Amino acid sequence: MKQIVGVVIVAASIAGLPLVGSAQVGKPVTIVDANLITEADLAKLPNMNAALAKAVVAKRPFKTVKDLDNALSALTKEQRTELYGRVFVPINLNTATDEEILLIPGLGNRMLREFKEYRPYAALAQFHREIGKYVDDKELARLEQYVFVPAAK
Repeated sequence: MKQIVGVVIVAASIAGLPLVGSAQVGKPVTIVDANLITEADLAKLPNMNAALAKAVVAKRPFKTVKDLDNALSALTKEQRTELYGRVFVPINLNTATDEEILLIPGLGNRMLREFKEYRPYAALAQFHREIGKYVDDKELARLEQYVFVPAAK
């Protein structure tokens, strides 16, 4: 089993994928990772159909949410925003660009500043402590599912 895990980690690092599995990842409440959802389940989501789901799955793996956003370019910005309430690629709190952070539905420039102000994040507990100053527990849980903090090296 350890060999299989090692092979997966090596393969992911060679492919340049973020090692979200070795990170502190927010608990999914309403969203699924776009790299893990099945084609059939993706096709059932708002603004999706079988052909678009097939095309999106063919473009995996997504290294960033921006890659997913590009794969969904056939949809309008509003349609993509609605879809991101159900499927997303978690963003690294320490390295995400402004554009990636702003793809989180309902997140504006004020929260963008707050997300960036507390970098580098050492743990999700720090995210809870700092961002929890500005939003209630329900919103904090919603935001948490879109982010991860990489494991300390």
